[in-house]
Amino acid sequence: MSQIDPTEARLLSLLQKDASLSVADLAKAAHTSAATCWRRIQSLEERGVIGPPVRLVDPEKIGRGMDAFCQVRMKTQDAAARGELQRAVEAEPAIIEVYSISGEWDYMLHLVVRDIADLESVLMRRLLELDCVAGTSTIFALRRIKHTTQMPIETAEGHRLRE
Repeated sequence: MSQIDPTEARLLSLLQKDASLSVADLAKAAHTSAATCWRRIQSLEERGVIGPPVRLVDPEKIGRGMDAFCQVRMKTQDAAARGELQRAVEAEPAIIEVYSISGEWDYMLHLVVRDIADLESVLMRRLLELDCVAGTSTIFALRRIKHTTQMPIETAEGHRLRE
């Protein structure tokens, strides 16, 4: 785990809200110089704390307004089966998140699809054809209540950044 100081915590908070801010604007908001700000951002990237900046797309605006969560039960948990599932989910753009989970099911997939027919196609074409999959169960989201990509940021001393 990387140690985060208060200046880095502030920069992380700012960057999570708007990665397009200039170094000068970030430095001003973080109460530091532009040179220090740039060095801190470089350090955070080198340490793997932050990745490349991205732009978030509104799924509804591109015709993918249905969220579905698919639980997957595997026939076996051997390396070949896990690899087969991993290759299949990586090849399907509608599957945007995959988690190995505890409990009755082995994996939880988050899909963003156009409609039921699109979901059926993904399930039939990508998941249920796999020899390693024993079964699936799908839950549909009626609406998004909270969705964020922002991580809670704490300093090395365990202090949470106040907005």
